[in-house]
Amino acid sequence: MKRRYPIQSHLLGFVILVALLAALPLFVTERYYLGQIIIFMIWAGVASQWNVLTGHAGVFSLAQMLFFAIGAYGVAMLASYLEISPWLGIVASACLAGLAALVIGMACLRLATAYVALLTFAIANMVVALIVTDSNCYVHALGACQPFFGGSNGFSQFPDLGFRKLLHAQWIIGDYFVVLAAFAISFLASIAVIHGRIGLAFRALSDSSIYAAARGINRTRFRLVAFVITAFFTGMMGGVHAAHFRYAGPSLFDFSTLLFVLSMIIIGGLKSTWGPVFGAAMMMVLVEFAKSVGDIRNTVIGVVLVLFVALLPKGIAGATGRLFGRLREVRGA
Repeated sequence: MKRRYPIQSHLLGFVILVALLAALPLFVTERYYLGQIIIFMIWAGVASQWNVLTGHAGVFSLAQMLFFAIGAYGVAMLASYLEISPWLGIVASACLAGLAALVIGMACLRLATAYVALLTFAIANMVVALIVTDSNCYVHALGACQPFFGGSNGFSQFPDLGFRKLLHAQWIIGDYFVVLAAFAISFLASIAVIHGRIGLAFRALSDSSIYAAARGINRTRFRLVAFVITAFFTGMMGGVHAAHFRYAGPSLFDFSTLLFVLSMIIIGGLKSTWGPVFGAAMMMVLVEFAKSVGDIRNTVIGVVLVLFVALLPKGIAGATGRLFGRLREVRGA
């Protein structure tokens, strides 16, 4: 029988993780490494939401990077055209991503799993085509003339979170704690969903969809709720990404980026709670190592991914769970 840890243990681990990340700037002072940790937290927040949707709700959607891009473009366009602060833009863009998910989910989630994946991927590509081929010229607040959706160059140099003026050379510390807060909110939300009433409904549907339906659990409704919730927090992480890097462009839709985040979930462990965090850390270390091997970087990442799928199908989280289980058995004996 699979052992399920109570939510209290996950919350304790969450507090410890956030405390460690909050203390890191005291020991890590180089801007490059702080920047890498920021990237880790952004992708870990996105991966944790995608894991909720795919691993627990059973919705294999390929539109998560679309919701991430909606968050990023929302912050960039609100700041560029309306001079709205990224602080407000992040919230507004997250809501917009949730609204987009509601519309897409109502159209897609009644279909079979394979069709959901194909349709969401097609919608994301349609949006990319709309952005890249937009040639109408609009003048934004900075005085430049460019396509309304930024075209192939996207948006850049729009107002940031304001820490450059406030903290000067130490501005990245301010951005660091904003990203940390966003990651903490996203990961805490994933824990609450997985181990709350919604997660219980997902487990019931996974064990026996017929019996769950007989008990009044509407499969489509719960999947739609998960779709909207995960899109909201994914959009929030996209807004934070844009506010930190001061950029939003078509590269956010790259298929390689989608596979990169999906690899975090697979390596960390699908259907787990902590797998996306472990997977994000592993992928960041792997990418840092692969920088030294030049052109075969993607090959190295692909080989590692294949090895994990073949040797550790439940990922790092599954292997860690088995290890602790054996240690408990030995201790009990």
